[in-house]
Amino acid sequence: MLRTRVITALALLAALLPALFYLPPLAWAWVVAGLSAIAGWEWGGFMRLEKTARVVLGTVFFALCSTAIVLQPAAMGGAGWGLDAAWQFARWFYLPAAIFWFCALPFWLWRRWPLPGRIGGLAIGLVVILPTCLALVQLRQLGAWTLVCVMAIVWAADVAAYFAGRAFGKRKLAPSISPGKTWAGAWGAMLGVQVYGFAASAWLPQAMQGSTALFVATLLLLTVLSIVGDLFESLLKRQAGLKDSSAVLPGHGGVLDRIDSLTSTLPLVAMLWLLVS
Repeated sequence: MLRTRVITALALLAALLPALFYLPPLAWAWVVAGLSAIAGWEWGGFMRLEKTARVVLGTVFFALCSTAIVLQPAAMGGAGWGLDAAWQFARWFYLPAAIFWFCALPFWLWRRWPLPGRIGGLAIGLVVILPTCLALVQLRQLGAWTLVCVMAIVWAADVAAYFAGRAFGKRKLAPSISPGKTWAGAWGAMLGVQVYGFAASAWLPQAMQGSTALFVATLLLLTVLSIVGDLFESLLKRQAGLKDSSAVLPGHGGVLDRIDSLTSTLPLVAMLWLLVS
């Protein structure tokens, strides 16, 4: 299993890092559109759709991203790019995402709701996946390294949570959703992200760093959101009877397994950047 995970990770790095660092903005947007197709197909598994319906759903997500690239290139990093143009388009995605994660998700996890049928499940999928894809495209305008450093906030939380949970974890955080998560892991994630955030502050968006207190609060909020995003996907997988969102990444699961915490954090960072800059 470890060998498989390492090989898959190296293959992903070999494929995605050159695309992230060297492709022009709109070409990178097409790469993200391809990832959205896989994510949409996996979301169909959460909705318990049949194979053909899942393929159709993945195609729908790709078509929506493709339409945005063709019709709104100025918001996707193409000709005419600007923060105003980016925000005028992105607000229709980031604001619903913010409402969902801040207002709906606490109650969703508390009540452990299932996806509300096909129409409701599709709507939730759009709110979860499309803003994340848009944030991956728009935040890259700050530079590839900045996007990597923003995503690394989630990775720092995961690593710190793992070691803190292993060392001190006894009290479960949400045993009916994800039995492996502990309160010690959550506190460890908060501390780990603070350490990482200040160490990497030079490469993070300045919109996050208005003052030390604001920076600390933003990092704490992103840590909590990363945990919430992880728990949300864990709940959906448990309800659908799935171990992973798919097996497209041997040893790692699926695309949604890799970006579960990013779905709740990246849109917020992108929205903050566009509003404050």
